[in-house]
Amino acid sequence: MATPISDPLAELTRLEGVGSAAAAARDALDAVLRDRGRRTVSAEQSAAALLAAARATAALEINQDDHAGPAIDWTAPAVRLYTELVDLAGLIRVSPGQAIARSHAILCRGIAADDDLGRVRPGDDLGARLTALQRLLTTHTDAPVIVLAGVAHAELITMAPFVTGNGMVARAVQHMILIDGDLDRPAVTVPEAGHQALEGDYRRALAAYRTGAADGVRDWLLHVCEAVAKGAELSPLKPIAR
Repeated sequence: MATPISDPLAELTRLEGVGSAAAAARDALDAVLRDRGRRTVSAEQSAAALLAAARATAALEINQDDHAGPAIDWTAPAVRLYTELVDLAGLIRVSPGQAIARSHAILCRGIAADDDLGRVRPGDDLGARLTALQRLLTTHTDAPVIVLAGVAHAELITMAPFVTGNGMVARAVQHMILIDGDLDRPAVTVPEAGHQALEGDYRRALAAYRTGAADGVRDWLLHVCEAVAKGAELSPLKPIAR
């Protein structure tokens, strides 16, 4: 049966290699979280993974995705945001606008002006594009969760809705979707570290996505799948043998 046009994410999954890459990434996550409901994950293990994720996303930021400005040490703000990541994950598919705005407010407190915290910057089509992303996040899709997470990540970086910190908000939203989508429910994988380990590919794939071409979107989604798999490998938990 043909996929309805009302499910654009499922259409993206049909791009060459994307479906199999998403399945391989899920297998990598499953190797860490084998028998998901039965493996005990301690609070310390989850905290260690979230700390590693915060450090990786801070290292990736370095003003790469925002307007030029003074260098900022994002480590402490990132840790502050990732302390609340699991709670925010509970909102990302129900009230994504609130989760995204709250993420920015937590992250950029003391960095951006109070009036800019969680507030979309002026832009001709920012409001419409952000509304479209929120609709995508609250609508059912048959696409793999990794595809939805990857698109949300790239869209947020591409539109850059806030005055600063957009890359970190985007990576946090990707991780929230993986948590909410039950791919990383205990928050013990480190997809941010996957992106960091593949940083050259990360930058190139984002640039390809921004072209809007199908090949660019495909390259980005393939990178996301690889980074998620790498983030599973970098988890504080040891994979369970099959």
